[in-house]
Amino acid sequence: MPFVVKAHVDDLALTVNANTAKEAFAKAVEWHVVNGFGGVSISDGHKRFTIAEFSWTMASQEIANTVAAERRSPVLS
Repeated sequence: MPFVVKAHVDDLALTVNANTAKEAFAKAVEWHVVNGFGGVSISDGHKRFTIAEFSWTMASQEIANTVAAERRSPVLS
């Protein structure tokens, strides 16, 4: 799923495409933390997320995937 990362610096709007959620998150954090860009957002084509919202969404999905995988595999003792 393609993602779009957007940010603002001075009067310029920056945009970059990313192929994965991890790439999009890494670019957004780089732009915000390292470069000090403001208004950084990540879009999945349906919804626009702040870095914090995207981080929460990624973590929630990872937890859901882990729980689902545990339910599919038998518990070994």
